[in-house]
Amino acid sequence: MKILVVDDEQLIRNVIREYAEAEGYKIIEAQDGHEAIEKVEKNPDVALIIMDIMMPRLDGYSACKEIFKIKKYPVIMLSARKEEYDKLLGFDLGIDDYVTKPFSPKEVMARIKAVLARVNNRKEEIYRYEDLEVNYKAHSVKIDGEEIKLTPKEYELLVNFIDNEGMALSREQLLSTVWGYDFFGDDRTVDTHIKMLRNSLGKYRDLIVTVRSLGYKFETNKE
Repeated sequence: MKILVVDDEQLIRNVIREYAEAEGYKIIEAQDGHEAIEKVEKNPDVALIIMDIMMPRLDGYSACKEIFKIKKYPVIMLSARKEEYDKLLGFDLGIDDYVTKPFSPKEVMARIKAVLARVNNRKEEIYRYEDLEVNYKAHSVKIDGEEIKLTPKEYELLVNFIDNEGMALSREQLLSTVWGYDFFGDDRTVDTHIKMLRNSLGKYRDLIVTVRSLGYKFETNKE
């Protein structure tokens, strides 16, 4: 698979290239947002983009907006900024994951595999179960044709559950996937957001099943 690494720091691009090529990925590079757009146009078969935020000429957010007009590529955002606002802005934009600098190259490789696995499991842009509809491209959720308002974390949780339908996910797995490896919260954070998500889902709240002593799972076939 081909991965586009966008960062104005050559050292970071080199590190990611070294580890990614060892995993069998093919790497192409760009040093700013404008060059990233050009590389995407010349390489439409890119499987995933690793995008820095703070770059000269064109920042990562602006570059993603333009790239998503071409195609909704999976994106892992890189940033030295750890504020929650920056992460939420990225997820609202449609990115798939967010890694703060300094980072572990092995962690980035793990996140690449996780994002690609989720994306490859999605054969359609829209997930439907009865009157529940999740539009991955629009980042919207509808019940009975009416859009329901989810927080970014509620939406991420729901998508993660759908991607792993029928599988029991521990609270630790959910914290790692949805909040990130550098999050210093605890299990109560997951439980609180699950409660919020269930309330938002209304008549479909019971699709999220509690797995005693472990965590939760998303289950549509309960026969």
